[in-house]
Amino acid sequence: MRNYDKKEFQIDNARIVTPSGVLERGSIRFKDGFIVAIENNPSAIESMLSPSNKIDFFDAKGSWVIPGFIDVHVHGGAGRDFMDANGEDIEAITKFHASHGTTSMLATTLTSSREDLTAVLERVSSFMSSPMPYAQVIGVHLEGPHVNVKWKGAQNPAYIVPPQPEWLDEWLSRFPGVIKIQTLAPETEGALAYIEKLAANGIVASCGHTDASYDQIIAAADHGLRHAVHTFNAMKPLHHREPGTVGAVLTDDRIMAEVIADGHHVHPAGIKLITRAKGSRNVILVTDAMSGAGMPDGDYELGGLTVHMSCGVARLKETDSLAGSTLTMIGAVRYLVREVGVTLEEASRMASANPAKQLGIHHVTGALEVGKAADILLLDSSLDLQGIWVRGNKLYS
Repeated sequence: MRNYDKKEFQIDNARIVTPSGVLERGSIRFKDGFIVAIENNPSAIESMLSPSNKIDFFDAKGSWVIPGFIDVHVHGGAGRDFMDANGEDIEAITKFHASHGTTSMLATTLTSSREDLTAVLERVSSFMSSPMPYAQVIGVHLEGPHVNVKWKGAQNPAYIVPPQPEWLDEWLSRFPGVIKIQTLAPETEGALAYIEKLAANGIVASCGHTDASYDQIIAAADHGLRHAVHTFNAMKPLHHREPGTVGAVLTDDRIMAEVIADGHHVHPAGIKLITRAKGSRNVILVTDAMSGAGMPDGDYELGGLTVHMSCGVARLKETDSLAGSTLTMIGAVRYLVREVGVTLEEASRMASANPAKQLGIHHVTGALEVGKAADILLLDSSLDLQGIWVRGNKLYS
């Protein structure tokens, strides 16, 4: 299932999605984990590069080649949850999501105690320090604990607290570069100064589980807020006289908007509204997947709360609120194309290029360009995965 042979690999006769458009009969070659050439035909590559008898060639026969997906909001999968996952569990989560096209991800937490969150950061940091055979864990997304209890959703209210700068100081000192995003309610006491602190330390400040007014979100953006988790869900809705959190997210171009495209969290028309208001360059596709992703229906746990999954839909047992999803990134991309009507090129941008840009890793991955990591997906005309490469290593085909 894994191939660590570092010889060159070339895919020919493919519809390759690149930042400058689609190559209808393109060829792409990668070596030692990086893309070394992309051209309209294989002979052009051969003229650029010296021939080698160590190249594997594959005829895509018109299939799609797109960059691997980057999921910035994922809590778990395959029966495991990042909140209590050890190294073996994290590998199981990354293996499951890699099989559905995710090549990079942020291990996402839930509202919990300082000690529990510190433990997650410690375990994930340790996992990141060793070679990762499947999807690459590139950091942590702290969802909470500084959220609004009114819109708690599946966040445990017992651990909701206002922003705690001293916690952040400890985490920055002990786990430098690990926290990539933190989600909070910008209307809480001390939030604006905390948002500035996040931005100053290279962490994307995100709004979510919030009752913030339009003006409060705009003020937060003035202080460095740049992201909104699962837009429409667990936030003050749009009203024509008080646009609320949703209205600010949809109209402020400084804010990237996440969306969960599973047919349960947001109506297709709601997703159309997001994509038309924000454009395909300001929307990020996420799964918000919980431990039940890839598992049979039954009872699971999310942040210490019991979740019942029925027909693939996860809800809190106590309140019946949606509790994460069982979505995969390839499932989300298919939903965007089939139900919302966006092009595969646009969906790919929302699933790869936009999250890479938001995290500041667009020079490394997120698009098919020479010099970038060979995080590559091969899809047939039905958008079924035919091949997956992470850093040039073939995982599935």
